Amino acid sequence: MVALVKTVAYLGLEARPVEVQCQVAPGLPRFAVVGLADKAVSESRERVQSALSAMGLALPPKRITVNLSPADLPKDGSHYDLPIALALLAAMGVTDAEQLTDWIVVGELALDGRIAASPGVLLAALHASEAELGLICPAAQGAEARWASGIPVLAAPDLVSLLNHLKGTQQLPEPARGEVELAAPGPDLRQVKGQEVAKRALEIAAAGGHNLLMIGPPGAGKSLLASCLPGILPELTPAEALEVSMVQSVAGMLEGGRISRARPFRAPHHSASMAALTGGGLKVKPGEVSLAHLGVLFLDELPEFQRPVLDSLRQPLETGHVDVARANAHVTFPARVQLVAAMNPCRCGHLGDAALACSRAPRCAADYQSRVSGPMLDRIDLHVEVDPVSAADMTLPPPAEGSEAVAARVAAARRIQSARIERTGVRCNAQLDGDALEEFAGPDEAGRKLLMQAAEAMRLSARGYTRMLRVARTIADLAGVEKVGRIHIAEALSYRRQAPRG
Repeated sequence: MVALVKTVAYLGLEARPVEVQCQVAPGLPRFAVVGLADKAVSESRERVQSALSAMGLALPPKRITVNLSPADLPKDGSHYDLPIALALLAAMGVTDAEQLTDWIVVGELALDGRIAASPGVLLAALHASEAELGLICPAAQGAEARWASGIPVLAAPDLVSLLNHLKGTQQLPEPARGEVELAAPGPDLRQVKGQEVAKRALEIAAAGGHNLLMIGPPGAGKSLLASCLPGILPELTPAEALEVSMVQSVAGMLEGGRISRARPFRAPHHSASMAALTGGGLKVKPGEVSLAHLGVLFLDELPEFQRPVLDSLRQPLETGHVDVARANAHVTFPARVQLVAAMNPCRCGHLGDAALACSRAPRCAADYQSRVSGPMLDRIDLHVEVDPVSAADMTLPPPAEGSEAVAARVAAARRIQSARIERTGVRCNAQLDGDALEEFAGPDEAGRKLLMQAAEAMRLSARGYTRMLRVARTIADLAGVEKVGRIHIAEALSYRRQAPRG
């Protein structure tokens, strides 16, 4: 007899159907798992055998073969334990194989028969919804699975309870949907003393989803400004929150099924590897750029990152996704992020201050800033100089305007954008391109003349020209103006880094 149980394999944010086929046949006692399984899947034999032993069941002295079909699709992860166990129990006649045909099964088994959490349950639930099937998953992840509406969810704490439920001798409770977390309060712009230009650039960045680079000496408030950004960004829409949660689910970071409407804010250390930043590893997992999807990726001490690591972000910043290619898998993760970076002007950090600058100034500044490639800098829309803050400045009263007032202006600008671009398939001004850019961000005659003069004088690339139009469109939206004018172009150009000559 061959028993069949449905499960899934995760490739990026895609859940592909996998059929677990189990055959118990006469022959020498043996338990084999085939179908391009990795180490974790191969080891499921021991976990399944121990879990059955804890229930008082022994494997029959026969040849047991488990095939994971399709056989050429790589299988990795511990979530195959439960479907393998159920397929084996069905083949042994302990449970009815017909009952399992309407379910997709995921879950890891402990040696005592408990069903432990495994990454990716939300993806499996969404796949079950599309296939019009139910989902059997660990009890700890029932709340996560319930976010996929319209499907029956069977969340079992252990194998015995699951079997009793299938036999009708026990009723497992229906799991409740996970909670929507409120955004944790963060730093307020009232804490920032001075830095009016930087705060204005932060507001523009938030309103249009633009990339931002802050350059200034140590202690000027660059990191504080960056940490204030989530407080002025609009909340995720329900669809966006689900999209972000899918990334967190496959990374094993969705705890208790709680979904947050706050935009992600990731700030990896400058020692991060390429795999940590863009994704990869032996078992391909999303990197920081994907964990920050639809949120903020903050790179502090930008030149201290390894140059190849930084340059690996160039493609994701343009396309909004990252492709991780390996010999046995090709995985795509979403990576539509807003990059915010901070750096010192030079290694000593005090360029321009004769009393504190090192003896190599200004040569040290050129050497230090050259660690970040020109193409990478060209992908950053707003470049702003952050002035030093003295001890006397810290004694000044807090500014009258805080994050709440700025967030209101940002939300108003975003509403204007949404109404304008709802049929273009983009989310904000920073993504405008092609005909949509020319239609919605085309300046008036005076603005176009200024832009063309500046493009020649500043040697703007085609990408730089496009990004200037996007920024000018956002500035006009903040002002509530329909047509981009000369004043908006002028302010956008003031935030652009001039290309070096020679």
